[in-house]
Amino acid sequence: MRIGITGALALAAMMVTGMAGAQETIVEKKVFELPSFTTQSGRTLKQVRVGWESYGTLNADKSNAVLICHFFSGNSHAAGKYDAADAAPGYWDAIIGPGKAIDTNTYFVIASDTLVNLNTGDPKTTTTGPASIDPDTGKPYGLDFPIVGVRDFVEVQKALVESLGIKKLALVAGPSMGSLQTFEWAASHPEMVAKAMPVIGAAEADAILIGWLDVWAAPILADANWNNGDYYGKAPPLAGLAKALTAVTLHANHQDWANATFGRRPAKESENPGKTLTDKFQVQSVLDNAGMARAKLSDANHFLYLVKANQLFTTGGTSLADGMAKIRAPMLYITQPKDLVFTPDAVERTLKAAKDAGRDITHVTIDGVRGHLDGVISMKQAEGAIRAFLEK
Repeated sequence: MRIGITGALALAAMMVTGMAGAQETIVEKKVFELPSFTTQSGRTLKQVRVGWESYGTLNADKSNAVLICHFFSGNSHAAGKYDAADAAPGYWDAIIGPGKAIDTNTYFVIASDTLVNLNTGDPKTTTTGPASIDPDTGKPYGLDFPIVGVRDFVEVQKALVESLGIKKLALVAGPSMGSLQTFEWAASHPEMVAKAMPVIGAAEADAILIGWLDVWAAPILADANWNNGDYYGKAPPLAGLAKALTAVTLHANHQDWANATFGRRPAKESENPGKTLTDKFQVQSVLDNAGMARAKLSDANHFLYLVKANQLFTTGGTSLADGMAKIRAPMLYITQPKDLVFTPDAVERTLKAAKDAGRDITHVTIDGVRGHLDGVISMKQAEGAIRAFLEK
C-alpha cells in the first residue's frame, strides 16, 4: 500500500523546513536510575542513568502505554516542547499528541534516551556511556565501557517501563535505530508488546550497512585527538566527529533533495571550487557547518559505541529467521523506497522473513525527497495507516 533517519537524523533536521507547526504540549525531562545493570556481555554497571519523558496520562489499569524508541543521533524528545519558546517540537510531533495518530488523549506515551546516547553535551539528555564517570575509579570509562547492543537498550527501557507498573505496552515504535529497538522488543519480550511499528529500518544489519557504519566512524579514528578513546580532560576529536556527523547526514538524505537544494552552487559567490582545494561547493559548506555545530554537543566514543551496536544487530540476537519466529505482535512496517541507509533490498528481506515466519505484518511506504529522513519529517503521510493499525 502506498501513501502519497537514523543515522544522524537530528543533525539533518537542523536543515529541515516545514516541520509540524507550533503546538501546546509542554513536556518535562526526567531521569531514571538503575543501581546496577548487567549487560548482555555479562558486565555489571553501577548507577546507570537515562533520561525520559512522557506525554498523556497512564490509565488506571496501566494498559494504554506506548513506547517510542529514538534514532541513532536522537534522544527521548519525540514530541512536544520543553518550553513554549523552543524553536521546534520533538521529532515525531506530527504523529504524537492530542488528536494525532498516536493520540495522547488515549495513550500514555513514553520515550527514553538510550545507553551510550550521542548527545552528551545536551543538558536535556541523560545517558550512561564511555563519557560517564565510572563509580569504581572516579574517572570516565572511556574504552573500558563494555560493548553494548540494541538488546541492552531494550533491557534498560524494560526496567523503566516496569518501574511505572506497566506490564504490557499497547505499542512499541521508532524510526531507524528506533526500528531496530522495536523489532528487538517484539522478539525478546513478546508477552509485553501488543503491537509494533518499526519505521525506516530493517530486522537485521546487513553487510552493506555494516560497511557504511564503518565509513561513518572512520573520520573519528583518523583524528589524532581521538587518542584510542583517551581524550577526556584533553582536546576532543572534534574535527573527526564533525566529519563523521556530516557523512551520516548526507547518507540519511537523498540526491533528489541535495540536487534540488544545492545544485552545483559554490559556498560563496566569491569562491570557485575549481580554483583551490579549500573553496567549497554549497552542499559541502552547509553539511560541514551543521556537522561541527552538532559535534560540539556530542561525544566521539559514544558515536563509535552506537556504530558497533547497530553493526551487531540481528532481531532476537541469533538469526533473522529465529528472531522473527519469536515475534507475536502484529506489525505496521513503514519504509521509504528512496532510503539509502536501510535500502529496498533490506526491506524486502525483512518482509520475506516476517512472512516466512507467518507474522502479521502490514507494509506501508511514504514518499518524499529526503530518503531515510522522511521517516522522521514526513510521518504525517502515514497518519491514516497508523490510526487504522491502532484501532484494529
